[in-house]
Amino acid sequence: MADRRRGNSPDDGSAPPLTEAHHPGVHDTARLALVIGALGVVFGDIGTSPIYTLQTVFNPSDPHPVPVTEQNVYGVVSLVFWSVVLIVQCTYVLLAMRADNDGEGGIMALITLLRRLGSQRSRRTTAVLAALGIFGASLFLGDSMITPAISVLSAMEGLKVVEPSLEGAVVPATAVIIVVLFLVQRRGTATVGRVFGPVMIAWFVAIGACGAVGIADHPQILRALSPTYALGFLAGHFGTAFFALAAVVLAVTGAEALYADMGHFGRRSITRAWLLLVFPACLLSYFGQGALILTGPHNVSSPFFLLVPEWGRLPLVLLATAATVIASQAVITGAYSVASQAAQLGYLPRLRIAYTSESTMGQIYVPWINWLLMVSVITLVFAFRSSTALAFAFGMAVTGTITITTLLFFCIARAKWGTPGWLIAIGATVLLLVDLLFVAANLTKLVHGAWLPLLIGLTAFTVMTTWQRGRELVTAERGRHEGSLSGFIDDLRSGRTSTLRVPGTAVFLNRGKQTAPLAMRANVEHNHVRHDHVVILSIETEPVPRVPADQRIVVDDLGYADDGIIHVTARFGYMETPDVPGALANLAPSRTEGQLQIDQASYFLSKIDLRRGKAPTMAPWRKRLFIATSYITADAAEYFGLPHDRTVIMGSHIEV
Repeated sequence: MADRRRGNSPDDGSAPPLTEAHHPGVHDTARLALVIGALGVVFGDIGTSPIYTLQTVFNPSDPHPVPVTEQNVYGVVSLVFWSVVLIVQCTYVLLAMRADNDGEGGIMALITLLRRLGSQRSRRTTAVLAALGIFGASLFLGDSMITPAISVLSAMEGLKVVEPSLEGAVVPATAVIIVVLFLVQRRGTATVGRVFGPVMIAWFVAIGACGAVGIADHPQILRALSPTYALGFLAGHFGTAFFALAAVVLAVTGAEALYADMGHFGRRSITRAWLLLVFPACLLSYFGQGALILTGPHNVSSPFFLLVPEWGRLPLVLLATAATVIASQAVITGAYSVASQAAQLGYLPRLRIAYTSESTMGQIYVPWINWLLMVSVITLVFAFRSSTALAFAFGMAVTGTITITTLLFFCIARAKWGTPGWLIAIGATVLLLVDLLFVAANLTKLVHGAWLPLLIGLTAFTVMTTWQRGRELVTAERGRHEGSLSGFIDDLRSGRTSTLRVPGTAVFLNRGKQTAPLAMRANVEHNHVRHDHVVILSIETEPVPRVPADQRIVVDDLGYADDGIIHVTARFGYMETPDVPGALANLAPSRTEGQLQIDQASYFLSKIDLRRGKAPTMAPWRKRLFIATSYITADAAEYFGLPHDRTVIMGSHIEV
């Protein structure tokens, strides 16, 4: 199952297989394919930021406008350049991408690393850091709602530059594209994915070339490469520069995708694509737009599209639309992955997940998340109606996620690698100071839209932490209902519980081997029967992406080697979906006290009906939220890959 989701890339730093040692050309081709794939999936968001970043900085309708002067233009372009260097290059490429969890990256990987290292620090500190990580993941869900709206809107706004009379068509055209985008998610992007890379290569070449033309017309703009212009702008015009940071941060939106998608393509492929094409192309575009703005303040309305001659603007709008759809696709897929990983780690209920590709890594479809995102994105498009209005909201989600990622990385660097405290202090102080400056600047836009991602993040955070707490309470209460498994087995063996043995194999899914499955207890106490072969199966989600096949199954005879009752622990990584029949099919008869008839086995599930109790376990509103959230839980038989015609569900009531 792991191979269907993600595989280890040849770019992950490991040695190539021996069979490839004599064919370096094959290995080079594979590396090139990974780089092209990374261009199509990872860099869509950050690669489309040049469309709206400088336009937003100098937007005259901004509540804190930046006057268009030569000094301000140099300062803003320099701020953009050094923000990209410090946040994308230093924080993510050089630092965060080294903190991988068995090759996987992203904020959920940081959370699992913190859980592993929890024994080396106080439980309270670990809990606080994990909560921060969950809030960062919650902000990413807000980012995944805003990105498709602002990206496609910014591309469609190019229609106004091509033909001003088309302004009224921008919002409807954006809505249509977004609806189509979400409707095709169920079909997957395996086929479209093959053209994503080449389209993004064309995009980066185009924006880089247009930027180079702008720089050639006004080469003095290259002075902004010096940090003295950024520092001088901040020191000499702090009031203006501080408010400008709220829009400058748009240049680094999508940086988190470099880290989150590391498991898809490997750190080296992403780094190469970034350094060789994406970074140079984006900077050429920013500097070219800066040069154009210097030639006349009227160019601030849409400097990205005005860089192109009139005959080339419509083709650029079409290319921009394709690029923004790809950017949206990448962040939507990221939202699926975050939700799936959160469910595996116990922060969300089981969600129905569909695999959309047998070969493309990490391509999944989560229907419930898809429709939630579609409704949210369409609402944002019609509520804000322009990319500049949405930009105020966008920056808050990005800066929050980046700041939390930076903080968690330095905590892991200290705990995992034993990095000297003085080095941690220097690095954390510099990078967190930059991050917090951006956060503070975006807080000034709170009433202008920055409240939106905070509200989305707080809502998602509340749901996830409530589900985690409620799940702990239900597990404890369920344990009291189930009783001791060892005592139950002893009663069966001694004959104190009268039962009739029937032929066949029964598999009872359970949460562990300390308690007896509710369904099995009900079968014995009410039906007075048990099968010849009984498997009590527990699914464990490990804090690693994938579990090797030889470590998948652990068998325990529960103290008796001849009663036909065994306990099996099936271990899966958080990037895998449990396949129960597939895991059991590989069990040898010598380990199972006889031959299991897995192809004819009956599967028993214990269904829990939640009710709100009077015990002060949680606030009443959280109990209602927990019970409401439980209704989106995916069908257990489908989730665990059980055959529906051989699955029996037995219910029980539990109060929370």
